[in-house]
Amino acid sequence: MRLASHPDPHDTHALSYAEHPKSFLAINALTHCVQTESWQLRDIQEDIKEADAGEFATDKQVNSVFAKYGA
Repeated sequence: MRLASHPDPHDTHALSYAEHPKSFLAINALTHCVQTESWQLRDIQEDIKEADAGEFATDKQVNSVFAKYGA
């Protein structure tokens, strides 16, 4: 593989992270965060739907969990 003596600054594959513009690094970090944390967003959205439908734990269920974990 040959590398150009003056890599194209728009070719993101040829640049090290230190050479990328800050906006590229920010977008890359945000994209990674959303991809790795999207399961939490899905869980929260599902929980909101359940709460809106009135699906809550009973006092007995809550007290049982508290007792289990010593809270």
